[in-house]
Amino acid sequence: MASRKTTVPLLILLLSLFLKFLMVEALTINSNDIDLNKACIEEERKALLEFKHGLYDPSGRLSSWIGSDCCKWTGVDCNNRTGNVVKVDLRDRGFFLLGGEISGSLLDLKHLTYLDLSLNDFQGIPIPNFLGSFERFRYLNLSNARFGGMIPPHLGNLSQLRYLDLFGGGDYPMRVSNLNWLSGLSSLKYLDLGYVDLSKTTTNWMRAVNMLPFLLELHLSVCELSHFPQYSNTFVNLTSVLVIDLSYNNFNTTLPGWLFNVSTLTDLYLNGGTIKGPIPHVNLRCLRNLVTLDLSYNSIGGEGIEFLNRLSACTNNSLEELNLGSNQVSGQLPDSLGLFKNLKSLDLSNNSFVGPFPNSIQHLTNLESLDLSENSISGPIPTWIGNLLRMKRLHLSNNLMNGTIPKSIGQLRELTELGLDWNSWEGVISEIHFINLTKLEYFSLHLSPKNQSLRFHVRPEWIPPFSLLSIDISNCYVLSPKFPNWLRTQKILNTIVLKNVGISDTIPEWLWKLDFSWLDLSRNQLYGRLPNSLSFSPKAFLVDLSFNRLVGRLPLWFNVTLLFLGNNSFSGPIPLNIGESSSLRVLDVSGNLLNGSIPSSISKLKDLAVIDLSNNHLSGKIPKNWNDLQSLQTIDLSKNKLSGGIPSWMCSKSSLILLILGDNNLTGELTLSLQNRFSGEIPKWIGERMPSLEHLRLRGNMFTGDIPEQLCWLSDLHILDLALNNLSGFIPQCLGNLTALSFVTLLDRNFDDPRIHEYYSERMELVVKGQDMEFDRYCQL
Repeated sequence: MASRKTTVPLLILLLSLFLKFLMVEALTINSNDIDLNKACIEEERKALLEFKHGLYDPSGRLSSWIGSDCCKWTGVDCNNRTGNVVKVDLRDRGFFLLGGEISGSLLDLKHLTYLDLSLNDFQGIPIPNFLGSFERFRYLNLSNARFGGMIPPHLGNLSQLRYLDLFGGGDYPMRVSNLNWLSGLSSLKYLDLGYVDLSKTTTNWMRAVNMLPFLLELHLSVCELSHFPQYSNTFVNLTSVLVIDLSYNNFNTTLPGWLFNVSTLTDLYLNGGTIKGPIPHVNLRCLRNLVTLDLSYNSIGGEGIEFLNRLSACTNNSLEELNLGSNQVSGQLPDSLGLFKNLKSLDLSNNSFVGPFPNSIQHLTNLESLDLSENSISGPIPTWIGNLLRMKRLHLSNNLMNGTIPKSIGQLRELTELGLDWNSWEGVISEIHFINLTKLEYFSLHLSPKNQSLRFHVRPEWIPPFSLLSIDISNCYVLSPKFPNWLRTQKILNTIVLKNVGISDTIPEWLWKLDFSWLDLSRNQLYGRLPNSLSFSPKAFLVDLSFNRLVGRLPLWFNVTLLFLGNNSFSGPIPLNIGESSSLRVLDVSGNLLNGSIPSSISKLKDLAVIDLSNNHLSGKIPKNWNDLQSLQTIDLSKNKLSGGIPSWMCSKSSLILLILGDNNLTGELTLSLQNRFSGEIPKWIGERMPSLEHLRLRGNMFTGDIPEQLCWLSDLHILDLALNNLSGFIPQCLGNLTALSFVTLLDRNFDDPRIHEYYSERMELVVKGQDMEFDRYCQL
């Protein structure tokens, strides 16, 4: 009984104390509520206004910076109790860039702990030295803000700093003379110096980083580092680091053993680091926490398969992303791949793997992305591929695979990307292959024109379950020659490639209403007329309707950059106002039935790089007003009925790479051409004024005299053809110094196909073993 009497007063006492505690908390809360309405400190408000005055703010992002309470201004946070400004966050989040100068008035913000000016545009001004005076800084982010010059070592005074991001890049490179100042950042947990030139620290960068005992993330990508220290494990002090990113440097060495002893590591990026094999034979079990490993774009070579086997044996394997793409790894894909049970992304592309599709991959039930493209994998796609139900991206292009494409692919409900290019598929791909692919966005089936055993068969009334962004079907015949009406249902298509698929139909009106940037319907049997003018959205880049049977007048094209209409049956004159198609960089209307003169308005196409009007019935003279076309690289006016001389501007056009004027009625002294009726000596100015020239073909004229030594100045020359002239004298020995020169013909002989490269398809007729032959090549613009 006594015990019960004692307990009751004790409970009352405890309840009384609890109520007093609640009253104190309530008073504290009310006090804080009052402080929340407290205006900022006047001195700090003035400092922010002076800081604003130095900034360039064309979009008015800081228009809220008015009034007496700076704590309510956009991007400004204050301490709830004192009213001091503690945070300034002006990171751009919508292309409303700030610029100008960083005012020293910020030093009056003595309680500032957080400053973010990232993703703005300060146009190369250096990072101010005074930023190293903010003793309370914990967070400093100046990334992608286009600062430039030397990074001030004064930042090493920020001993309380936890987060430092100075990621650079762009037109204004940043650099450091050394990294000794890092030792002062004793509290740092996050460091990003990506794109900062660290070449002068190449021998001691690791020693400086090793002085940061609490570092969790290290990002030094594209820093021009060339030394990867091979320290002993006892020297390395990175006991807490989770992420190391040293991608795209120039180490040109093997991986150091200590790297595999960092047991806390979760993400390791060494892609593009010129890393070589062999990989150290160390215990990989310390990497038991590794989630992401990217070693792509290196030269690991034959060590790759052994490394995969050793890595797969790690206990508690947590690896989710593995990228060994572009590493010169050869051999069969190992069965050990199936042991990476948690793997979500596997990229082994652009290696030399051989053999069949490995069955062990069917055990990777968490796999979301698989890229085995650009290898020599053979055999069919296994039917169990349809069991990898989480698969989002499947890329098998550029292999030696064959057989039928399994219908089970249609069970991959999460699939967004499917790339099956350049294999030897056969059979039929039909609606059932797409039956459940409701999320498919990219589909590519670009096959070799030499192997057309696969057919694409869907019903004319088919409504696909997906909404594509890009489709590329090439050299795979559709069973119906009609234009595929199901494309009409694809409202967000950006890229349409239906090349050499056997379509024999007119182009439907609705196609021109799609908002695409890339349209390639070349090498079909499309016929009929096009509208008089076609206008596209500003994002339109390429339209290729070449090698079809289109007729009628040549339409005007607006907002197209690359236009290929060659090898059709367009007739009549080139539109006089073609200069209004101001976006054109490539204009190819070769191989048509065009007549009349070349319009002078072409001179308004200021971005024009390539013009091909060859193999038509054009007459008159070559325009004299193209001299202002500063980007012009290729001119082909051959196989027309052009007459007169060649304008003087062609003699001084240093940007020209290829000039073809053959098979016309041009006369007079050479002002550079091919196979006309030019006489006299080969002009010396060709080598003096046209340094970018790649092809020089003067075959079949009446030139006399010596071959000028100035041709040796054409360092980019690939083809030199001077056959069927009346030349004499010695061949200049300096021609042997032209390392780019692939083909030389001084007699009536010729050569093989010029190597294919780049974008624009150029045709050149060459005489090979006495026969005229036509070759294609692709040129970058």
